[in-house]
Amino acid sequence: MDIAVNLVENYLRLNGYMTLSEFEVQRRDKKGRFKTVTDIDVMGIRFPGAIYIGDPHQAADCEMLLIDDPVLELEQDTIDLIVGEVKQGQAELNPGIKDHGVLHSMLRRVEWIYDCDLSEVIAGLQRDGIHRAPGKGGARVRTRLVAFGRSRYSNLNTISLSHMVTTLLEFFEEHEDAFRPIQFREPAPAFLSLLLKAGFDVNKESRS
Repeated sequence: MDIAVNLVENYLRLNGYMTLSEFEVQRRDKKGRFKTVTDIDVMGIRFPGAIYIGDPHQAADCEMLLIDDPVLELEQDTIDLIVGEVKQGQAELNPGIKDHGVLHSMLRRVEWIYDCDLSEVIAGLQRDGIHRAPGKGGARVRTRLVAFGRSRYSNLNTISLSHMVTTLLEFFEEHEDAFRPIQFREPAPAFLSLLLKAGFDVNKESRS
C-alpha cells in the first residue's frame, strides 16, 4: 500500500471512520472488455457517536478515542462520507473521480444510507464537491470529495498530509499510556509511533 494512502486511512480510522482503500473502478469498452476507469484511493464513512479507547462499560477509566479534528467539521447527527484522492505531491482530484459512473459505482456500496436518489448526490458532488442529503431513519448524510496531499490549507475538500502527521503525533503523545502497549502493524502509524519513542519533537506543521 502507498505510504500516503496508509497515513490517510489511519488518520480517518482514528477519527472514527470505517474505511476502504485502493480499489479500481472498471467499465466495459465497446468490445465488451473490462478496463480500469480510475483508482479510488480511499473511501471513509463515519457514523455519529462516541468511540472509546477502553471498554465503555468502564467509562470512568477510559478516554474517548475520537481525535475530534476540527478540520473535519463533523456535524451532530450527520453521517459523514468521504471519497478521497491521495497524493504525495500537491493535493488535487483526478478528473476521473467526478465521472458519473465512478461515483455511482462507489456510492452504490452505501446506497442504503440515503433517503434520496443517488443521481442527486452525484450531481451535487460533480457541481460542488459536497452534497447534503436526508438519510434513512431521519439521519442526515454529508457526502464529499476530498483531496489529500501537499497544501497550504485544510478544509472540507482538502486536507494536507502535514496536518494529518501533526494531528496523529499529538494524539499519540497525549494518549501515550493507551498506545504504549499497542504494536502498530501498518507502516504509517508504526513510523510515527517510532518517532515519538525515539524522542523526536515534531511541533511545527508544514504550510507548503
